[in-house]
Amino acid sequence: MVTHVSAEVRGDERGALLSFLAEQRGGIRRAVLGLTEEQAASRPSASELSLAGLVKHAAEVEQYWVARAKGEPPAIQRDQSNWHETFQLVGDETVASQLAYGEEVAAETEKFLRSVPSLDDTFALPDQPWFPPKGRVSMRWLALHLIRETARHAGHADIVRESLDGKTAFELVALAGK
Repeated sequence: MVTHVSAEVRGDERGALLSFLAEQRGGIRRAVLGLTEEQAASRPSASELSLAGLVKHAAEVEQYWVARAKGEPPAIQRDQSNWHETFQLVGDETVASQLAYGEEVAAETEKFLRSVPSLDDTFALPDQPWFPPKGRVSMRWLALHLIRETARHAGHADIVRESLDGKTAFELVALAGK
């Protein structure tokens, strides 16, 4: 299992942002290490979240934001009637297929953020009531938002995994290193 994207630490801002994002993605990926499909899909805590769902959701959300920054439609269209499907595997989706999708998304994010002329370049926020009207944000904001979103879900994954079998994030880092 790949545990990080090639976000090379170069001492520059883009490299640092991509490295922090890769680190948080790794936390989500490691949370499913050694689990069966059934274990990964289970919801052992008070939350409705499963590890499989978190793996899927993190990749879909990252892809959505990068597509938005590029001015493209997201690869997977969601509306109010099927938003919950971002948090659960459906059809023939598996943990392995979602991990692979996440790796593709991560590579695209890195390629995109390394290619934009400036992290100060902007794009429009969605027209949603929780965003400022006609708001624009920078590519730097995008990277920081992805780090924040991914870190939040990596924390969720820690709790779900520990509720499932008692393994902590530190134990999973050690297991992944073997």
